[in-house]
Order: sequence, then C-alpha cells, then structure tokens
Amino acid sequence: MKLLACNANRPLAEAIADYLDMRLTRSEVKSFADQEIFVRIDENVRGEDVFVIQSTSHPANDNLMQLLIMMDALRRASARRITAVIPYFGYARQDRKTDGRTPISAKLVANLISTAGADRVLTVDLHAGQIQGFFDIPTDNLFGSPVMIDDIKERYGKDKIVVVSPDVGGVVRARSLAKRLDDADLAIVDKRRPEAGKSEVMNIIGDVSGKRCIMLDDMCDSGGTLANAAAALKDQGAKSVSAYVSHGVLSGKAVERIEKSVLDELVMTDTIAPSDEAKKSKSIRILPIAPLLGEAIRRIANEESVSKLFDR
Repeated sequence: MKLLACNANRPLAEAIADYLDMRLTRSEVKSFADQEIFVRIDENVRGEDVFVIQSTSHPANDNLMQLLIMMDALRRASARRITAVIPYFGYARQDRKTDGRTPISAKLVANLISTAGADRVLTVDLHAGQIQGFFDIPTDNLFGSPVMIDDIKERYGKDKIVVVSPDVGGVVRARSLAKRLDDADLAIVDKRRPEAGKSEVMNIIGDVSGKRCIMLDDMCDSGGTLANAAAALKDQGAKSVSAYVSHGVLSGKAVERIEKSVLDELVMTDTIAPSDEAKKSKSIRILPIAPLLGEAIRRIANEESVSKLFDR
C-alpha cells in the first residue's frame, strides 16, 4: 500500500507512517499565485492500495480541495483503491436543514469526496453518527474513546469520577465512555443557546458534588460551551473538571477562553494540527491519535476487522 499526505496535518501523517514502519509517498501540493491548487504525485501508484491523509480543518475549503484534487490525480494514475483518511471531517455540523432554504453541506461534501475518486472513507468521531450514511461508499467512523480511556485511567486511577455530557446531544457518547470506565456515574448539562455562538447553562442533571468530572465532546470550537459547563459544575460542588475532545478546532480566542475558565484541563487528540498557541498553553494537553489511525489503516489494507479495535 501507499500513504500520501496533503498539507493540513503533516505531523500526524508522518506519525502514522512511523507507526506502520513506512514512509510517505513523495508528492507535491502547492498553490499558484491566484490560489489555485496543484498536485503532483512523484511515484508510481498504479495498482496500489492508497490512503490519503487529510483533515478538512481550517482553512476548510483549501484543505478540502487539496483532498479532492489529490484523489483525482490518484484515480487518473490508476490507483487500485483510494481511501480518504479524514481525521477531522469539516462541514459535519451542517448535517440537516436548520431553516428554510438552507443546505445540507455535510451530504454535499460526502458526494464530492465520492465523485473525486474515493473508494472508502476513514474518519474519527463524526459530529453526528448519521453522517456515516451520507456516503454511498464504505465508511469507517473510528472513536477516539480508546485513547481517552487509557489516559483517564492513568490519570485518575480509582478516584470517584463522573462522566459529563456538555449538552443533551452528546449523551450517547458520554454514556458509552462511562460504561467503559467501570460504569462510572453520568451527568448531563442542560443548555440553552440564546443565539449562534453563545451558550447559557441552565441546569445540571446528576450528582457531581465532591467528584472529579470528565466532560466529553466531539470537538471544541470557541470553547464557550465547555467553559460555561465547567463553571456550572464547579458551582454544584465538583472537585475538579477536565474536558476530553476528539477535535480541537479552537477558533478565534478559544485558547484564551479556555485558559481563563475554571477548567482544570482540556485534553484533545491531534486530528487537527494544534496551533502554536495551543501547544504552549498549560491548560491544554494533546493525545496522539496516530496509533489508532495507523492500526485502522493496517487492518483495512489487510482486510481485517476494524470494529474489533473497540471491543473491550
């Protein structure tokens, strides 16, 4: 098989290659003066099982186009099978019509990826599970929970912990994590959003007094939801509050907002390349996702079960 990387997260691609004891296939991805994207693959890929690694994070449109053009180049170079490895799937929050005359952009992007030449997709923690059905090709949606579970057990040992969903939509995700943490207690933050980009915590469902709270979410964008939820949990007597997320979007002043919050720690995987500001922050810790993605790629290439990665 062959591994190729676009420019969104080269360190992650290199870490996956190291895990697989391979090297990245030589290729060139650059932009012309007018920002048109150009791709050239510098090795023969005819008949190969090719994995293209690219998160569609900021700048989302540029990174998405890099992925699409790379797959088109591979298809025209007669690659046998093309797997789009998308650790962070952008546009995932636009998974339904929220008002009249609005798009379902996640479905559009899924169509674009299929049309460009992908034979299958490998991604991590889709914002909504139904997005997996937007693709008309085989799609593996990995969960970041195994990486997080190992870290939580190492950090907290036998401390009394409670897994917290920062909103009602994340209850299934939080319940699954709690079950794998020896049936830890579960709490839910009841939240109302007065306007886009702003959240207001209304109530805590569950007992968090004197306990170490582990908030779980698929992503942290502005940081407002996690910061407000942490404050509410501390008001209810929580001993400590940490947040675990798969995707550290961290747009705008998110890092500053996290540092000023009562959160003890934000732990995120590196599906999105962390900014220098995030790397320097004492409030943010990064977990490597490369071993999980590398093992999934190895299993797909060898036609082995991917779901067994989560059977524990």
